[in-house]
Amino acid sequence: MERITLLLPMLLFFISCDAGSIIDVRGLRTNAGIISGKVTGDGAVKIFMGIPFAAPPVGELRWKAPQPAAAWDGVRECTALPASAMQGKPTPFFCWSKEFLIPDKPVSEDCLYLNVWTPAKTSKGKFPVIVWIHGGGFSGGSGTVPLYDGEAMARKGVIFVTINYRLGIFGFLAHPDLSAEAENGVSGNYGILDQIAALKWVQENIGAFGGDPDRVTVAGQSAGAFSVNMLMVSPLAKGLFSRAIAQSGGMFGKVLSLGQTLQEAETAGKQLTDELNISVKNLRLLPADSLLKIRGRFAITIDNVVIPPVSETFAQGKQNDVPLISGWNADDGVSFGPPVNSEQFKQMVEMQYGEKNVDKFLEIFPAGTDEQVAKSQKLLSVLSFGWNNYIWAKMQTETGKSKAYLYYFKRVPPVHSGEPNYGAFHSAEFSYALHTLNKWDRPFTDTDYRLEEIMSSYWVNFAATGDPNGEGLPLWPVFNDDNPAVIELGDKVKSAPLPFREQLYFMDEISK
Repeated sequence: MERITLLLPMLLFFISCDAGSIIDVRGLRTNAGIISGKVTGDGAVKIFMGIPFAAPPVGELRWKAPQPAAAWDGVRECTALPASAMQGKPTPFFCWSKEFLIPDKPVSEDCLYLNVWTPAKTSKGKFPVIVWIHGGGFSGGSGTVPLYDGEAMARKGVIFVTINYRLGIFGFLAHPDLSAEAENGVSGNYGILDQIAALKWVQENIGAFGGDPDRVTVAGQSAGAFSVNMLMVSPLAKGLFSRAIAQSGGMFGKVLSLGQTLQEAETAGKQLTDELNISVKNLRLLPADSLLKIRGRFAITIDNVVIPPVSETFAQGKQNDVPLISGWNADDGVSFGPPVNSEQFKQMVEMQYGEKNVDKFLEIFPAGTDEQVAKSQKLLSVLSFGWNNYIWAKMQTETGKSKAYLYYFKRVPPVHSGEPNYGAFHSAEFSYALHTLNKWDRPFTDTDYRLEEIMSSYWVNFAATGDPNGEGLPLWPVFNDDNPAVIELGDKVKSAPLPFREQLYFMDEISK
């Protein structure tokens, strides 16, 4: 009896500790306050939508680095989709149906929110984490696009996080006056700073959701992949993630680059305010809807503070050195416009790559007839992504200590009768990787569902260990430029030699 009496307080102590670590969707504490969420019908996945990771970037905070979210009292309900960042009305076009677009609901400048799907039962779960950065050309998209739904990935054993960040003029306007008022002396790249703020939030809070802050994978497609590229070179993102996945996008040279120097970006911003005859101070006072109507090119700025030059950073081995998955799709460039004629093509080649490269270029990409031009132009547009993702894996392997894995996606999603077939188009792959085919209205077959299972398993394994391989999966070789190979993701999944090797090597040569 005396032994039982002595053990009882100890037993109650351990019970209370375990109860304290249980994740309760009715009240989970973050660093800014308590939030509530919701749970799937079977209780397997807990979902929290619209968690603020920074203060609303409005008023005086427009075109400033993101600030911490204000603390709140009581319980903040996080069960509904947050507003997407300011952008045009979502309208299906080309190959991008409604499943690829933001919800048809009001957008807002107050947009810095993230969403979490967790399978953890307790805060001691230590699950790997994937933070997904959406695409959309830095002018559209959000973390609430239907095909980014994180429930299925959570069921496979990761905590899945999607984020919003500022877009267009709100996220990437640079101007001499904005640089002068900034603590770091530069402007633009507010959207990238938002992503860094979200990753800091994950580091500080994901443990409460059962996540492991030491196993955070930053992943994205298209503009999301460009963003991952920026995060791998940004000194401000150091230590915020431990793996990287980049799907169809990168910024290593003039083949496909959205970047501009700080001087170029500031000059463009000054020209804009001069044309509008308005100061930055008064520009801040305009309604968000009015700003959205302003036309201009608002892109990533190589400012040497937030973002240093990408190729040079990798060449010097100064990148945030983490395991990498990189790859592209067989028809990535299908959206790049109608073909030009043979003479126009030759003029374009000489203008972009110089007279000395024309003859060799036309050997690799024939342009003797308009038919050849059409094929060469399409291949070039595809390989503009392919080269960036190939060279990313190559440079990581050459100057980093972490391994890289390269993929080539060639599965053509089936289409309904009478609909156009765009092949393995830009964006076709991520629904397979994120296990969201059930959110996409296509007549999928067993082949698609097998590929979905394999790809999502690769992604989950990589998030967990830094290696996509696992039991029952086709072997994905580590990238080695002496004998470059990819995992080919098509009707069958298999290791294969690097596709278009001659073209990629030539593009590498002329891009130096």
